[in-house]
Amino acid sequence: MASPVALHDQLQQLVSEGRNPRTTDIDLMSSLEMVTTINDEDGGVAGAVRQTLPQVSQAVDAIVAAFNAGGRLVYIGAGTSGRLGVLDASECPPTFGVPPTMVVGLIAGGLDALVNASEGAEDRADAGAADLAALGFSASDVVVGIAVSGRTPYVIGALEHAKALGARTVALTCNPDSPIARMADISIAPLVGPEVITGSTRLKSGTAQKLVLNMLSTASMVRIGKTYGNLMVDMIASNGKLVARAARVVAEATGRSIAEAEAALAKAGNDSKLAILMLLTGTDIETGRKTLADAGGVLRRAVAGATR
Repeated sequence: MASPVALHDQLQQLVSEGRNPRTTDIDLMSSLEMVTTINDEDGGVAGAVRQTLPQVSQAVDAIVAAFNAGGRLVYIGAGTSGRLGVLDASECPPTFGVPPTMVVGLIAGGLDALVNASEGAEDRADAGAADLAALGFSASDVVVGIAVSGRTPYVIGALEHAKALGARTVALTCNPDSPIARMADISIAPLVGPEVITGSTRLKSGTAQKLVLNMLSTASMVRIGKTYGNLMVDMIASNGKLVARAARVVAEATGRSIAEAEAALAKAGNDSKLAILMLLTGTDIETGRKTLADAGGVLRRAVAGATR
C-alpha cells in the first residue's frame, strides 16, 4: 500500500478528486439554490457518457461474444462502484429471464458491504483476484472492473487475474489516465469532472457508472434475443404485476386483446415468447418450442422462420 504522502499525491491528480469551483459556497446556498446547482452539475453527465459510446459498444460486443460461448459477465468493484455493479447484475434475472449466474456482481467486503461501509476491503488486490477465482472465473468470461479513481487495488487485482487467464477485460472509471484504464482491453472513462462535494463520487461519477452499466447489460441482452423489439419477452412473471405485464407484452406484440393474450399465455405455460409465436404464426405448442429452439431463443428469428 502507498504511503499517506504518496497516496495524497496520487489522489490530488485525479479528476474525480478535484475541487469544483462552482460549489465552493454550497453551504451558504438555500435549499432551492443547492438542488438547482446539483441538478445543473448532473446535466453534463449524459454528455460525458456519450463521448464513451464507441468503447461501450466494444464492451457490448465482447459481452455478447462471451454469452454466445456460454460465458458470463462479471462486475467487480468497491464501495459505490461495487454496489452499482451488484445492483445491475441482480436486475438481469427478473428483467430478462436469465439465470443469476449469467451476470454476477462482486463487491469488496462481500454482500455485507452493500449495506455496511467496508472501505478497508478495497485496499487488497489479492482479495479481488481471490473473489474472481472463487467464482471459477475463466477465459470464456468477461470482467468489468468498476472504480471511479481507476486505482482501487481490489479491482486491479481482479483485472490482473482475469488477464492472466486470457479473459476479456473492461475498465469503467471516471479518470481516463488511470491504472485500470491502461491495463484493461477496453476502457470506458466518462469525464464528468469534479463532484459537487469534493471527492463524493457517489454523485456525478456514480450516475455516469449507472448509465454505462444500464447500457452494457441492456444492449447485450437485446443482442442475444431477450427482447422482441422493445418488449421484455423473457421476463420472469413472479408476481401479479408481472403476470399482468406479460399479458400486455403479448397483446402489444401480436395486436390481440388482453383476453386472447392471457389465453395464449396459459396454453404456453406463461412462456411469453411461445405465446407470441403461436399467436403470430398459428403454430402449435410443440412446433413453436422447436422453432424457438432452432432460432436460439431469438423470437424475431423464430417468427421469420415460421412464416417463410
